[in-house]
Amino acid sequence: MFPLRLPLLAMLVSLTLCQYYDYDYRPASILGPSGPNCNPDCDCPVNFPSAMYCDSRKLKAVPPVPTGIKYLYLQNNQIEEIKAGVFDNVTDTLRWLILDKNQITNSKIAAGTIDKLTALTKLYFSQNNLTEPIVPPSKSLDELKLMHNQLSKFPSGLLADKENLTYIYLQHNQLTSDGIAGAFKGPRKLVSLDVSHNKLKKLPAGVPSSLEILYADYNDIDSVGAGYLSKMPALQYLRMSHNKLVDSGLPAGVFNVTSLVELDLSFNKLQSIPEINEQLQQLYLQANEISKFELSSFCKFVGISNFSHLKHLRLDANNITQSSMPPETSNCLRQASDIMFE
Repeated sequence: MFPLRLPLLAMLVSLTLCQYYDYDYRPASILGPSGPNCNPDCDCPVNFPSAMYCDSRKLKAVPPVPTGIKYLYLQNNQIEEIKAGVFDNVTDTLRWLILDKNQITNSKIAAGTIDKLTALTKLYFSQNNLTEPIVPPSKSLDELKLMHNQLSKFPSGLLADKENLTYIYLQHNQLTSDGIAGAFKGPRKLVSLDVSHNKLKKLPAGVPSSLEILYADYNDIDSVGAGYLSKMPALQYLRMSHNKLVDSGLPAGVFNVTSLVELDLSFNKLQSIPEINEQLQQLYLQANEISKFELSSFCKFVGISNFSHLKHLRLDANNITQSSMPPETSNCLRQASDIMFE
């Protein structure tokens, strides 16, 4: 009835990985001898004099940044501290600060450094030893990456004036639900929030209605509050795989919202297929405890113009087989190209 084949995910995985390391790409046009206005430990290509590349040089501290530098690349070093004065020449001009893959702790960040960067638009501070979030005063900040640290909380108010903040990446920390209460109320233009690989008991509260992407995989979430998704009319992608979701924790119709395009509930403890909206296109339910296939989860009624737009459905690693589908399935799921049971 339906072709059974694995979805092609290679390109999607590649795109996902690229979003975290796009700053490593250097166009050929900017390569060449270093300009005169540059720290001697770094390179400032003459064709791109506003960028200073100090990455992968075994640096122990952030070098002083000369006037005119807007893009500073310091990833993949052995930096342990940020000393006072290193940013004095660029407090109102530095736009990008990339500090991923170092050994920085909060106690080694001197006052008058990051807390004076008023023009920063991107701060990448992943894979360090932070125990508290670092947020610059810049109101222009649009991307904040604090992945792979030791954060246990994100106090409310830190993002209160960050109305241009669009992307927040907090995965692979130790964040708890109480520790992030009210943390995301400020950014009214927030599009993407990733809190996967933490210790959350519930989805983040108080997220702005502008949110389109919410990733909360690998947490301890066992329920979703009634009406939670209705507060986010723009949400298209919701991932909650590898949690502790059970049927009793999902109110009727909690996922039945018209905006959702992709819903990932795989690797949980669900025993039945939750009700979804007919506009949903991707549904991942593999590795649950589902033992029945109810067509009403996908279609309330079927007609010429009433059917599910689901294209991909994964039900493998459950207690269900293709023979469990009722005869009317082909009409309801007429657009499905992949339905996986094995």
